[in-house]
Amino acid sequence: MVCIPCIVIPVLLWVYKRFLEPIIYPVISPFINAIWGKKAVTDTSTDQKGSEKTNGTCKPESNREATANGATIASDKKAD
Repeated sequence: MVCIPCIVIPVLLWVYKRFLEPIIYPVISPFINAIWGKKAVTDTSTDQKGSEKTNGTCKPESNREATANGATIASDKKAD
């Protein structure tokens, strides 16, 4: 058996997003923008090590890089 809030809350959220938000949002958005304000995202490119530069979407490769499942990638170079 499913609890009542597990049915009612998603239905109410769907009704709000589908029908009420297009009416309410244009009215309250100026107030939200005045309170929240716009702040620029800071550029983190100065935090990069050495001359390696990235566009922020990926890390530079290393000899022992961890993967998503926790395993490490073995390098092709021989370590002394």
